[in-house]
Amino acid sequence: MPYPISRRTVLRGLGAAVALPWLEAMPRSRADGSGAVEPPRRLIFCYVPNGMHMPEWTPGGEGELGALPPILQPLDAYRSEMSVLSGLTLNGGRALGDGPGDHARAVASFLTSAHPYKTGGKDIRNGISVDQVAAQTVGHRTRFPSLELGCDPSAQSGQCDSGYSCIYSSCMSWRSPTAPMIKEINPRYVFDRLFGSGNGPQDAAARARRDERRKSVLDFVAEDARDLRGRLGDADQRKLDEYLFAVRQIERRVDESEKLRAPEGPEIDAEFPRPAGTPREYDAHVHLMMDMMVLALATDATRILSFMFTNAGSNRSYPAIGVTSGHHELSHHGRSAEKQSAIARINRHHVGLFAYLLERLQAVREQDATLLDRSMIVYGSGISDGDRHNHDDLPILLAGRGGGSIKSGRHIRYPAETPLANLYLALLHRMGVENAAFGDSTGPLEGLA
Repeated sequence: MPYPISRRTVLRGLGAAVALPWLEAMPRSRADGSGAVEPPRRLIFCYVPNGMHMPEWTPGGEGELGALPPILQPLDAYRSEMSVLSGLTLNGGRALGDGPGDHARAVASFLTSAHPYKTGGKDIRNGISVDQVAAQTVGHRTRFPSLELGCDPSAQSGQCDSGYSCIYSSCMSWRSPTAPMIKEINPRYVFDRLFGSGNGPQDAAARARRDERRKSVLDFVAEDARDLRGRLGDADQRKLDEYLFAVRQIERRVDESEKLRAPEGPEIDAEFPRPAGTPREYDAHVHLMMDMMVLALATDATRILSFMFTNAGSNRSYPAIGVTSGHHELSHHGRSAEKQSAIARINRHHVGLFAYLLERLQAVREQDATLLDRSMIVYGSGISDGDRHNHDDLPILLAGRGGGSIKSGRHIRYPAETPLANLYLALLHRMGVENAAFGDSTGPLEGLA
């Protein structure tokens, strides 16, 4: 006969702690009989650089989403799980007297809705980002208040965009106006954070022993897993087996990815250098990081995530889809049809990678819904057209139903100059953060419920 288990049950072994996804044996109601236990809502932000080819992004009409425009077509299977929000503006990304530097401002202001102080030195100043506002309220309920991930490293110094510090170009999450959150780009380090026991030097020693013996983290928690399995019903036993198998497969892919690093990348624009040491296969890198995101959310290791596909002004090329010129270079298209076509292919490719995240979230069930149902995922850029460097009518997509608080499957056009911060304020309220304002908001964005 199965026994009830705590939502915080963890499989433990030497230097390893494997949290579990939601199981039927976990309680659905409070012990004091005060009501049902609802799975938590999650908040995720995904950023793509250099704007969008807007004619192939924006749906043709308002209301229910019909046939998707070319860039969004990889998301056709999730049409009912997302909405396109047009008309939103990021005023903090504008020059406001500071001259050029739109790429850096676009990233720095994307989650803060603030105007970053223009400096190439240490006297950086921005605002607190929406993810960190949420983390200050709900972050104490999970092992990690938030996770900041990406595929290009966060810079610690230097100038990257017309006199702006590289920190602005590579960090979109800010704990305070002077404290950016450095993102993690190495899948191995993320995996170790999620499945390490967190006991400092002993944890590091245990990882070294695993590596030396070529052992999986699951080998060290096998005894705990066997004990737990004997206490579960048939359905939970199958779910546990599937989960542990998925963890092992991801662990193997992490191991393989470390053998596939390119010695150097293609020649690119010196103003926006591509960092060395990233995995050779960009798509595989993104998929691994997204798998880590799903594991972190499914095990309730965190409820708040941010992910940058690349840093601001990235000049990455995409030969796998036939685009050998740099992304940033192409974004200055000067209305060239050939360059705009290449930009649209890059935009569509990023959306296809984003579709993988939605697929993985939809595959995880919690009680009577999926992880995607419980999430609120913002995907977009702080620049609209890369050639104009404008920060109004941004390409913004909202996926997930926020635990039933969001009506999806629509294209909603808001009045011009509606602050992007209004969306963030509405999402904060759904996370239980009752702030009256955020950034330059004028009120919570209407029309989502």
